[in-house]
Amino acid sequence: MEIRGIDPRDTTWEQDHARYRVYFWDRLNTHSHEYEILGEVDIGELLAWAEEYATERGWAYTVYVVATDRGERGLIRLAGVLGDPFAP
Repeated sequence: MEIRGIDPRDTTWEQDHARYRVYFWDRLNTHSHEYEILGEVDIGELLAWAEEYATERGWAYTVYVVATDRGERGLIRLAGVLGDPFAP
Protein backbone atom coordinates (compact mmCIF):
# COMPACT_ATOMS: atom_id res chain seq x y z
CA MET A 1 0.00 0.00 0.00
CA GLU A 2 1.28 3.45 -0.90
CA ILE A 3 0.04 6.54 0.93
CA ARG A 4 0.76 10.02 -0.38
CA GLY A 5 -0.60 13.51 -0.01
CA ILE A 6 -2.72 14.90 -2.85
CA ASP A 7 -3.96 18.19 -4.22
CA PRO A 8 -7.77 18.01 -4.06
CA ARG A 9 -8.00 20.39 -7.03
CA ASP A 10 -7.03 17.55 -9.39
CA THR A 11 -10.70 16.52 -9.72
CA THR A 12 -13.46 18.40 -11.49
CA TRP A 13 -16.56 16.83 -9.90
CA GLU A 14 -17.82 14.68 -7.07
CA GLN A 15 -21.03 12.83 -6.32
CA ASP A 16 -22.74 12.47 -2.97
CA HIS A 17 -24.55 9.29 -3.95
CA ALA A 18 -23.16 6.21 -5.63
CA ARG A 19 -24.53 2.99 -7.00
CA TYR A 20 -23.14 -0.09 -5.27
CA ARG A 21 -23.23 -3.77 -6.02
CA VAL A 22 -22.73 -6.52 -3.51
CA TYR A 23 -21.93 -10.04 -4.67
CA PHE A 24 -22.33 -12.83 -2.15
CA TRP A 25 -20.36 -15.97 -2.87
CA ASP A 26 -21.89 -19.29 -1.78
CA ARG A 27 -18.71 -21.31 -2.13
CA LEU A 28 -20.35 -24.58 -1.08
CA ASN A 29 -22.77 -24.47 -4.02
CA THR A 30 -20.54 -22.36 -6.30
CA HIS A 31 -23.34 -19.87 -6.73
CA SER A 32 -23.46 -16.09 -6.42
CA HIS A 33 -26.21 -13.73 -5.28
CA GLU A 34 -26.02 -10.16 -6.57
CA TYR A 35 -27.68 -7.02 -5.24
CA GLU A 36 -27.64 -3.39 -6.33
CA ILE A 37 -27.91 -0.70 -3.66
CA LEU A 38 -29.12 2.78 -4.60
CA GLY A 39 -29.98 5.99 -2.80
CA GLU A 40 -28.42 7.61 0.22
CA VAL A 41 -26.01 4.96 1.44
CA ASP A 42 -23.46 5.25 4.21
CA ILE A 43 -20.56 3.03 3.15
CA GLY A 44 -19.91 1.97 6.75
CA GLU A 45 -23.50 0.76 7.08
CA LEU A 46 -23.32 -1.01 3.73
CA LEU A 47 -20.11 -2.81 4.65
CA ALA A 48 -21.54 -3.82 8.04
CA TRP A 49 -24.69 -5.17 6.36
CA ALA A 50 -22.68 -7.13 3.77
CA GLU A 51 -20.45 -8.63 6.47
CA GLU A 52 -23.41 -9.63 8.65
CA TYR A 53 -25.47 -11.02 5.74
CA ALA A 54 -22.53 -13.09 4.49
CA THR A 55 -21.52 -14.33 7.93
CA GLU A 56 -25.05 -15.51 8.77
CA ARG A 57 -25.01 -17.70 5.67
CA GLY A 58 -21.37 -18.79 5.71
CA TRP A 59 -20.70 -16.92 2.47
CA ALA A 60 -18.00 -14.55 1.32
CA TYR A 61 -18.77 -11.21 -0.31
CA THR A 62 -17.41 -8.43 -2.47
CA VAL A 63 -18.64 -4.82 -2.45
CA TYR A 64 -18.20 -2.72 -5.60
CA VAL A 65 -19.03 0.81 -6.63
CA VAL A 66 -20.47 1.06 -10.15
CA ALA A 67 -18.44 3.43 -12.34
CA THR A 68 -18.54 4.59 -15.95
CA ASP A 69 -15.42 4.97 -18.06
CA ARG A 70 -15.65 6.07 -21.69
CA GLY A 71 -19.34 5.23 -21.72
CA GLU A 72 -18.90 1.68 -20.45
CA ARG A 73 -20.11 0.49 -17.06
CA GLY A 74 -17.66 -1.25 -14.77
CA LEU A 75 -17.09 -2.17 -11.15
CA ILE A 76 -14.46 -0.95 -8.71
CA ARG A 77 -13.87 -3.26 -5.75
CA LEU A 78 -14.18 -1.55 -2.36
CA ALA A 79 -14.04 -4.50 0.02
CA GLY A 80 -14.27 -8.26 0.27
CA VAL A 81 -13.03 -11.14 -1.83
CA LEU A 82 -10.36 -10.37 -4.39
CA GLY A 83 -10.06 -12.58 -7.45
CA ASP A 84 -12.05 -15.73 -8.23
CA PRO A 85 -14.16 -16.53 -5.16
CA PHE A 86 -14.67 -20.12 -6.34
CA ALA A 87 -10.96 -20.90 -6.68
CA PRO A 88 -9.80 -23.64 -4.31
